[in-house]
Amino acid sequence: MTSVAAARRRLALSRFWADFRTHRAGVAGMVVLLAAVVLALTAPLFIDEGVTSVVDAPGPEFAAPSLDFPFGTDESGRSILLMVWWGSRTSLLIGFLAALLSIVIGTVIGIAAGHFRGWAGGALMRVTDWFLVLPSLVTALVLAAILGGTTFTVIMAIAVTSWPSTARLIRAQTLAVEARPYIERSKALGGGHWHITTRHVLPNVAPLLLASTTLEVASAIVTESTLAFLGASANKTSWGTMLRSSYDYGAATHGAWWYILIPGLAILAVVMAFTLVGRALEAVLNPRLRRAA
Repeated sequence: MTSVAAARRRLALSRFWADFRTHRAGVAGMVVLLAAVVLALTAPLFIDEGVTSVVDAPGPEFAAPSLDFPFGTDESGRSILLMVWWGSRTSLLIGFLAALLSIVIGTVIGIAAGHFRGWAGGALMRVTDWFLVLPSLVTALVLAAILGGTTFTVIMAIAVTSWPSTARLIRAQTLAVEARPYIERSKALGGGHWHITTRHVLPNVAPLLLASTTLEVASAIVTESTLAFLGASANKTSWGTMLRSSYDYGAATHGAWWYILIPGLAILAVVMAFTLVGRALEAVLNPRLRRAA
């Protein structure tokens, strides 16, 4: 049985990859993502946090791109290339963890709201609707300011304000799954709430979660950059804090376009890559979209 299950999983993965690679935009996005993740993971092997020090800055302030400094320098003479490389660790870490926490909260509440009918499900959806109508960016900014500027609090602020859309999506999928005949048979055979939600509902919503997670990471990275630009940063170098510093020190008035452009392009490239991968996954994993394609 184990070998049969393993063979089925390998066949499913091969079919998935065969379908996914037909989406050239998704493959291109995956290449960009893999490159960004590898660079972020290997950053401590080649550079250290000293590249962010304003005391030991190696170059002149606002130096234009050159052979010594391919992406120029900032107001303290620090290399923009090394700053972007080191800052990718914070931006990607916050993006991944905030999206993961948001997906977990949204999945639990969405499945519970769809499975438990009556007052319990209604109460969960009213809470979800209340969070949904709140201005997410303003709420995240207030939470990050109140809880303090740490990586954990920024992750929590983003996750707490971004889970409602996932919850509504998962609830709708849960209702569709539980309307199928085999759910009734499972209940008739004595299947409890835990059995139905974990053995039947969760596997059916998992493909949707995979596509949703990639899109949620992109949104979390943008939110982190926005919070950092507005002053609610994690007190670590990130692409958002670099944009904030370029604004504070007047990079535009000094003609230091590279100080604004390079971090902005890093955010744009990663967010676009996550979006392309998410759309491709959605097209591959959603049977309706696959049939339409």
